[in-house]
Amino acid sequence: MRSDVLSQACQLGKHVRLPFHSSDSIVDSVFDISHSDVWTSPISSFGGFKYYVVFLDHYSHFLWVYPLRQKSDVFAKFLQFRAYVKTQFNCDIKSFQCDHGGEFDNSATHDLFASNGIQFRFSCPKTSQQNGKSERMLRTINNVIRTLLFQAHLPPKYWAEALHMATHLLNILPSTSINNETPFTKLFGKPPSYSHLRVFGCLCYPHITPSHKLSPRTTPCLFLGYPSNHRGYRCLDLSTHKIIISRHVTFDESGFPFGSMTPTSPPSYDFLDHSVDSSPISRRLLMTPSMYPTSATPPSPADQHNPIPTEPPPSCWESQVQKHTCSG
Repeated sequence: MRSDVLSQACQLGKHVRLPFHSSDSIVDSVFDISHSDVWTSPISSFGGFKYYVVFLDHYSHFLWVYPLRQKSDVFAKFLQFRAYVKTQFNCDIKSFQCDHGGEFDNSATHDLFASNGIQFRFSCPKTSQQNGKSERMLRTINNVIRTLLFQAHLPPKYWAEALHMATHLLNILPSTSINNETPFTKLFGKPPSYSHLRVFGCLCYPHITPSHKLSPRTTPCLFLGYPSNHRGYRCLDLSTHKIIISRHVTFDESGFPFGSMTPTSPPSYDFLDHSVDSSPISRRLLMTPSMYPTSATPPSPADQHNPIPTEPPPSCWESQVQKHTCSG
């Protein structure tokens, strides 16, 4: 029997998925291709978020994340992200890579892209490998979130806080995807600063304005990261559960307030594997306490006492530096 004759019976009984080849996408500038995907959490976050959407620039590997309460908010977040790109980088997104999820594959998005000349690049149904860059980024982000929560002994509901820290770290650490450059350098044209880094979830003491002369000048807090619109630190007041944003903070990076509150059985972070396969982390993300001084005073506006934000801004720690603008 001829070996080159295609047997229908064999195809029906033995058909397998074809191998995937390396991507041949070549980009010359930022936002030539933007990748996106959405992750769904089975656990609501401290601020009531159930999803997050990630936007990844193919050229710089810089990423932006937006926590979401509803999946239908994805389109609004894309409009917000695109407006940021157009204003800050004086260019538009040229191609957009995503899967066939309803949050992307809908008439509003199709009409917007068609009227603005943005190319849609869909992965085939049931073929997440074709959206591999953003799929791998989701996996990496969630691995970092898990590591941060483990170290700080934090309950799973703090995943959105750890999400912003993970994104910030990934943006300023070297990436093998861009020849060990940092995404920050590729996007903004200068090296990132590391002097502000502190251990996520550690004990900290922000300066507070006393109500009278004998009032305490600080209160024990949990360090939760960096606000995107202040040069300071986000500190969770352990007694009032409100966020204090301050530039004058002293850190105890060997102390973790939730460590002493941890129940007999440690919390499980298996929910971070929801729709995401596990893989090793390729960058060193946790900083040891000895690497940094115990206090810091980064320049920022006056101290502020704010409630926990209901809509955190994207984690990008934007700086007033020379930005990489689009070619052409």
